[in-house]
Amino acid sequence: MHSNASDGVLTPTALVDLCADKGIQIIALTDHDTLGGISEARRCAANRQVQFIPGAEFTCLWRRQVLHILGLNLNEQNSELQAYMHELVTVRDKRAEKIAERLIKKGISTDILDQARVIADGASICRPHFAKALIQSGYVASSKAAFDTYLGQGKVGDVKAEWPDPERVIKIIHYAGGYAALAHPTKYNMTFTRLRLLFGELKDWGCDAVEVGYPGMNPDQARELLKVAKQYEFLVSAGSDFHSPEFGWTAPGRFPVIDVDDKHLLNKLVVNFNVEVGLS
Repeated sequence: MHSNASDGVLTPTALVDLCADKGIQIIALTDHDTLGGISEARRCAANRQVQFIPGAEFTCLWRRQVLHILGLNLNEQNSELQAYMHELVTVRDKRAEKIAERLIKKGISTDILDQARVIADGASICRPHFAKALIQSGYVASSKAAFDTYLGQGKVGDVKAEWPDPERVIKIIHYAGGYAALAHPTKYNMTFTRLRLLFGELKDWGCDAVEVGYPGMNPDQARELLKVAKQYEFLVSAGSDFHSPEFGWTAPGRFPVIDVDDKHLLNKLVVNFNVEVGLS
C-alpha cells in the first residue's frame, strides 16, 4: 500500500488507522522509491496492534520496460539501502525537472515544478503531484484528465527516468534483509511469452517472489501467473496496491482470492506472528 510519502493520499498514520478499523491484521507500506513513511506507520501499527511489514516499491528498467520490484521486510537502517535511497532522490528530482520542462513547452505555467514540490511536501515527487498542480492551476478538472492530456503513457509528461536494472534492485533488497517480489506482472502490457523471459532472468538474479493477486487482473491471468510462478519456483504474494479511498476497487485488504500452498511469501514474512491470514 502507498501513503502520501509517495503517491498515496493518506498519511501513514491515517492509512494504518483505516486498515485497523477494517480489521486488517497484516499490512505492508510500499511507497514508491522512498522509506519516508515507515517510521510513522510502524509507530501507529504498534499502537493499533497491527503486524507491520516495512517495504518499498522500487522502480527499475528491464529491456527499456519500466518495472516495479517490491522490497518487503526491509531494514531501513542498512547502509547500502540508505545510500541507494539517496541516489533515488536524485533520479526522481531529475525526472521531475524534465517533466516540468516538457509541460512548460506545452504552455503550462513556468512555476509548475514549484507547485508540485509544495504539494509533495517533502515526499518523493511523482506524476500525481503534477496532476494536482495542473488541477490547482486550472488546466484540467480532474486527475484523470491530467493523465489523459499531459501525464499518461505516451503523453508529454510521460518521462522515463534513468532507473537502475532489476538485478541491482534485487541485490539492494537482499542487502537490507528483505524479500524481492515482482509487482503486478500483468500491468506492464507484456505478452506471457515476454513475461516468461522476464521471469527467467529474475530467477537468475535471485528474485524471491511474484505477485499473483492484485486488483485489475482477471481469473485467466491469475491461473497463468500461478502456473508460471510454479514453473520458475517463485514464492507468490498478493496485495491491494492501495493509493486512495477514492478507488474502491483497491481498498485495503481487497484483492482477488488466490489458491496457494506453503509457497506464499507471507509465510516467510510473519513466521513468528500467530494469525489467520484468510488465504486458502
